Amino acid sequence: MIEIAPGVRMIDTQLGGRSGLTSAYLIGGSQPALVDPGPETSAGLLIGELHKKGIGPDDLAWIVLTHIHLDHCGATGAVAAAFPRARVVVHERGARHIAEPARLVAASHEVYAATAPLYGGLTATAADRIVVALDGHRVPVGDADHLEMIASPGHARHHMSVLHQASGLLMIGDAAGSQLPGGGLYPNVPPSDVDISAGRDSLKRLSARRPTVITVSHFGPTPDPIHTLADADDALDRLGRAAMEGYRAGGRSGIAAAVDRYIPIAQAIGNPEVLAQWQWLSWDLNNILGLEIWAQRQMAEQATR
Repeated sequence: MIEIAPGVRMIDTQLGGRSGLTSAYLIGGSQPALVDPGPETSAGLLIGELHKKGIGPDDLAWIVLTHIHLDHCGATGAVAAAFPRARVVVHERGARHIAEPARLVAASHEVYAATAPLYGGLTATAADRIVVALDGHRVPVGDADHLEMIASPGHARHHMSVLHQASGLLMIGDAAGSQLPGGGLYPNVPPSDVDISAGRDSLKRLSARRPTVITVSHFGPTPDPIHTLADADDALDRLGRAAMEGYRAGGRSGIAAAVDRYIPIAQAIGNPEVLAQWQWLSWDLNNILGLEIWAQRQMAEQATR
C-alpha cells in the first residue's frame, strides 16, 4: 500500500497472483472509502491490507465502484461482509447486478473464457446497502472532503470516474485504457457495450476537470494527466477507424488486421513482457471482440438512417 496523493493510498490487488495488474484505492478521512476492490480472488489479500492499515470491521464507510466488470467489482460482496457498515456506491445500471450478480457473473465468464478462474465470481450485497450514483453524485469522506462520481461511458455504459475533491486525484478506472508498469498506454475496449464515440467524449470531459493526478486501474498513476487523456483520445480515434474499415473489409479478421495497421499493440506497449501480460489475460483478443460488436451496432444504425 503506497500513498499516491494526500489521503489516497493504492493497493495492488494482484489479479491472478501477479503484481502490477489491478489496483484499489483507499481514501482516508472520517468516513473512509475504498474505490474498486478488485477481483473476488483477491478479496482476502485486500481485506488483510485494510486491517494492516488499521481499518477495523466498523470503520470502512464506502465501497465505490467505477464499473461492474469483475476485475473491479468482484470482491465487493466479500469486502461488504467483512465491513458490515460500508455502503456500495455504483452507477444506476450496475446496482441490480451487485444485489443479484448471477447474470453478471455468467456473462463475464463467457467473455473471460479460460481466464475466468483468475477473476472468480461476485457475492451478492443486500440491496439496502447499495447507493445508486448518478453523474455528479457526492460521497462524503470527511467534514470538508468528498468524492465526486463522474459519468464516463465508453469502456462500458455504466462506467464512472471518481474525483477526490481534496487532492484533485482522478481515478478513471478503464476510461483511458491500461498502462501496466514498464509499458505504454493502450485502450481496453472489451465486449459487450463498448462505445468509441462516448469514450472519446468522456475523455474530453475528464480533461476539462484538470486533475492533478490521474490513476488507471491497470495500473496506477500516469506521468502527465492531460497528456494521458489526450493520448487515450487519439488511440480511441484510431481504434474506431480501424474497427469500421476492418469490419467492412472482412469482419473480425478484418478488424484485427486494421488494428495492427492503425495502432499496433506491440509498438504502442513497447515492452515484450508487458505485452505478454496482455496476451496472458486475453485483453488483446477481447479488444477485437469488443470492436466487432461496436462496428456491428454502428453499421445497423447507419442502415436505419
